[in-house]
Amino acid sequence: MTPLEPVVGRYLTLELDGLAHRVYFEEAGRGIPLLCQHTAGAHGAQWRHLLAAEEVTRDFRVIAYDLPYHGKSLPPEGKTWWAEEYRLTKAFLMQVPLALARALELERPVYLGSSIGGHLALDLAANHPESFRAVIGLEAAASTPGGWDDIFNHPRVSNAFKASLMYGLTSPTAPERYRRETEWVYSQGAPPVFKGDLYYYSVDHQMTREQLGAIDTRRCRVHLLTGEYDFTTPLDMARDVAAAIPGAEWAPMTGLGHFPMCEDPERFLAVIRPVLEKIRAQG
Repeated sequence: MTPLEPVVGRYLTLELDGLAHRVYFEEAGRGIPLLCQHTAGAHGAQWRHLLAAEEVTRDFRVIAYDLPYHGKSLPPEGKTWWAEEYRLTKAFLMQVPLALARALELERPVYLGSSIGGHLALDLAANHPESFRAVIGLEAAASTPGGWDDIFNHPRVSNAFKASLMYGLTSPTAPERYRRETEWVYSQGAPPVFKGDLYYYSVDHQMTREQLGAIDTRRCRVHLLTGEYDFTTPLDMARDVAAAIPGAEWAPMTGLGHFPMCEDPERFLAVIRPVLEKIRAQG
């Protein structure tokens, strides 16, 4: 018999904005809960390598979820969602990991996210520090204006265009097979979703230096990591964000781009393991 992978996929129903949303997630491991948020227009498959990393799952219960409208999490019943423009808002996005943690009865999980997930790390630390022992933001910034553009949901622009753009955000030093896999995941999204997610990324996520400075890392530790080749979040920008948060830790990720967890999983593991070990040691 062919051995089965230790990764298990499940569905549960979360109440978000007063509506029941059937959400898909995959998990592996045991120990400290680690909630993993995918990037805009993608889904939880981006975390498959972390879910399979025994050196992580022996101490962490890794949980990677698909946002509603993404991957296997379909739009909710109970509303005419097709009659309105899809927009991912900060208020809605913050609800998802909080509701998932409650539903799974997770005790002060660690949050880990990239791109929109990296931005969300900052918003969660600022607004819900009591709910997380730490947040890890990959490619996080205080703001990234300019991305919410009609070109990303136009009937004459295919998903292949979006996917090719994302290929360009991967590191040129990453293994080709994983760069192509990252591109492939992007080609699968529903047409309105990528632009709609960028509403949060480029419009609704806006943090001032005062808001960043008010984050209390004694209540919720903040770790930020930025890919060397991510031109959407230059290293200087990310370093400035970390400097504005007292007690935050930041490091560049040499040789990585905008999708570190899926474009070069081995290099990413070498970067994320020490961060997770530090969080585990601090309890």
